[in-house]
Amino acid sequence: MPFNQPENVRYFTFESLREVNITHAVFTRRGGTSPQPWESLNVGGLVGDDPARVIENRQRCFRAVGRSTETMYDVWQVHGNEVVCTEVPRPANVPHIKADAILTDRPEVTLFMRFADCVPVLLSDPRRRVVGIAHAGWLGTIRRTVAAAVNTMVEQYRSNPNDIIGCIGPSIGAHHYEVGPEVVEQVRHTFGVDAQSMLVTSNGDGQRAQFDLWAANRLILEQSGVKQIEVAGLCTACHLEDWYSHRGEAGRTGRFGVLIGL
Repeated sequence: MPFNQPENVRYFTFESLREVNITHAVFTRRGGTSPQPWESLNVGGLVGDDPARVIENRQRCFRAVGRSTETMYDVWQVHGNEVVCTEVPRPANVPHIKADAILTDRPEVTLFMRFADCVPVLLSDPRRRVVGIAHAGWLGTIRRTVAAAVNTMVEQYRSNPNDIIGCIGPSIGAHHYEVGPEVVEQVRHTFGVDAQSMLVTSNGDGQRAQFDLWAANRLILEQSGVKQIEVAGLCTACHLEDWYSHRGEAGRTGRFGVLIGL
């Protein structure tokens, strides 16, 4: 089953990562301490929730998979394509680095990110023993953040893309993600003839369209040489009982956590 629920903390896992014994979880919003509008497992510290509740929620997430928050490495997500490689957890008194992809080959590190519609892409190279997470909203997708992460795995850890597993997590589906002409133009500029496979125009002039972030990031993975790809196919805006959705809840919501470790 893709969902697990130890101690009421409900999270999603990928079969392809379970098969190679990679610790990972895409946490739902269930099982935490936060009241509405962050109900209940909010791990986002910048959305108005009480910091003490956020810390407790993060601890619950880590306990659910048998990890300590002292192993956590996280970053300040800024919708860019910067990739950070780490060998150690981030001490609590050390400021966050601005980045949108993180990688490690150390089992004593647990990578952690926060989401509420943007696409979490989990990466694993079982041969070289490397794992990572990338954060890709529309801007991170345009900036090909996932490709930057895969390229760094190749350059820094000598990964072969054929060995890499890429997993596209719960995020907003195209049917809930209409974008305006400025985004449509950038998608077409970035993806060229392939843009038509990820844009569904919603009117005759083609100025607005539904942007399929799953298809776009799958294509980026394929173009990077990754052949083992698993897509959760779960829309955050469709399933507010499980996920936070910035668009589906008009910005008044929390952030769900995603972690991965060796």
